[in-house]
Amino acid sequence: MGKKRVMVPAKDLDLSTVKYEHEVIKAPHLTGLMLKLFVRMVEAPVLGSLIMSFLKKQNKMVEMLQNTVIPEAPMFKPEFPPQDAEPSVVIVDEERKPEDRVELALKCLPHYDPASCWSGDSLPSFRYWKIRDYAYAYRSKLVTPSMVAEKIISVIEDCNYHKPPTPLLISFDAEDIRKQAAASTRRFEEGNQLSILDGIFMAIKDDIDCYPHPSKGATTWMHEVRSVEKDAVCVSRLRSCGVILVGKANMHELGMGTTGNNPNYGYRTTRNPHAVERYTGGSSSGPAAIVASGLCSAALGTDGGGSVRIPSSLCGVVGLKTTYGRTSMEGSICDAGTVEIIGPIASTVEDVILVYAAILGSSPDNRISLRPPPPCFPDLSSLENANTLGSLRLGKYTEWFNDVHSTDISDVCEDVLKLLSKSHGCE
Repeated sequence: MGKKRVMVPAKDLDLSTVKYEHEVIKAPHLTGLMLKLFVRMVEAPVLGSLIMSFLKKQNKMVEMLQNTVIPEAPMFKPEFPPQDAEPSVVIVDEERKPEDRVELALKCLPHYDPASCWSGDSLPSFRYWKIRDYAYAYRSKLVTPSMVAEKIISVIEDCNYHKPPTPLLISFDAEDIRKQAAASTRRFEEGNQLSILDGIFMAIKDDIDCYPHPSKGATTWMHEVRSVEKDAVCVSRLRSCGVILVGKANMHELGMGTTGNNPNYGYRTTRNPHAVERYTGGSSSGPAAIVASGLCSAALGTDGGGSVRIPSSLCGVVGLKTTYGRTSMEGSICDAGTVEIIGPIASTVEDVILVYAAILGSSPDNRISLRPPPPCFPDLSSLENANTLGSLRLGKYTEWFNDVHSTDISDVCEDVLKLLSKSHGCE
């Protein structure tokens, strides 16, 4: 037993005295045949245990985890400390119907000017169609959900024949999409659309239940031991708003990685739409890629340590990790964690707000145990409120920020911080 290291209680910690310490981690960098050989050795009954013990000792894992005394009692779920009211926000009642919350969120967005996107009867060249673009096109009878569905089905079916293949979906049923689109088209013809999200096409990450599709978590076996009998709560809320669900999006197996590479599907790993030789990031690789490709306006992913934010960043779209407990995890494979959330991915912040409004709502047990403050939407409806970005203070931990293998990414991040400061007045 090594010497015990006692941590300072959080309430007594002087952050100004804390210094960042660069740790040298020793781990084998293996690929190809060497990686396969290493895996077989680690899985061997006796040899594997010896190898893992040696690696843990080399990286001081035992010392860090077993010989450290943490004075605070263990916290199994995040807390919601009291906070001051935020400026320029609209409080929302999460008990309201999803379509009512979406309507409230819509009122918080800047004015939509069709003239900026449409010119007479001509359709614009390729660009990301936002949710309000589709809504305008449907209401103006420029296009119908069924017409859009046929285009999407054609592209998804062709993806498997690309060189290299670019599989966005693990589970896909063209007839089911046509059925959903036909129902939405009829609602528009009858003037009974359910919400601004009616007729909007979305993909669901493969660890979130979307009936009748199986939830495999991008494995080869999960669907055999875990059946799907109904939609996850978040998916059900989207359906009630009229969203058309195109299928289950590809992902890093069980969310246990940040590249999106899927060993079970080999060459069928989702690729970055902007550069097919590059990764999408993960683990929500499929959701980010299908939005970045322009096929879907939005998608749902899950995020515990970056699984929505990382692929959104690498694919050039917007991903939101909500505060823990804001959205119900019921009906997802990872519904027993303490950091995991279901979050939206879209091409714009506006569309993320609309989808977030639809899926918003804590589970009853989280509402009781966490007692979160009421959720809110940013009020961007006026120019004055839209400029509240300038009131933000941006925090940067310089020593950690600059502790990188290559400065390519940190330099870009630095440029972003400077742009926010220069263009929007952020401190």
